[in-house]
Amino acid sequence: MKIVILMGSPNKKGSTSILVDSFKKGAEESGHNVEVIDVCHADIRPCTGCIACGYEGDCVQRDENEYIRKALLSCDMVVFATPLYYYGMSAQLKTVVDRFCAYNSSLNRRHLKSALLTVAWNADDWTFDALTAHYKTLVRYINFEDKGMVLGYGCGSPSMTRSSKYPEQAYNLGRSL
Repeated sequence: MKIVILMGSPNKKGSTSILVDSFKKGAEESGHNVEVIDVCHADIRPCTGCIACGYEGDCVQRDENEYIRKALLSCDMVVFATPLYYYGMSAQLKTVVDRFCAYNSSLNRRHLKSALLTVAWNADDWTFDALTAHYKTLVRYINFEDKGMVLGYGCGSPSMTRSSKYPEQAYNLGRSL
């Protein structure tokens, strides 16, 4: 299976990357091909709502989102990896998700598998409610098959994350595919 991870953390060595690395290791050990796309350091502009794409065509913006489009339309699974920023995904990852509108029907027809990897400093039981609701809505709308979520409560720093149970959960999720 070909898996694309949309890495939505601007911190290349942060807690989100620890979960991504663990997931990737598990998935590759199970024989899957994993590509990590760093959406935070790519030239991707926000959707302008011009609808020139007709919701299923070329975007008028010429940026690196075209690479992401091709990757997603040729993979079997997409993993959304993001730190929790004000109870949602990072702005950089949200920008990529918003650009799905130019190939929404094609994504929907792919019936991709999906997963969510996320971390937050906060450890309250409601910490991830808004993000998981958004993710579940995407899964439902775009006809993804959710394979799981790793919600890293209390992962405010890389050392906190490394000493938590969440890297192992991410590894096991990748390994289980």
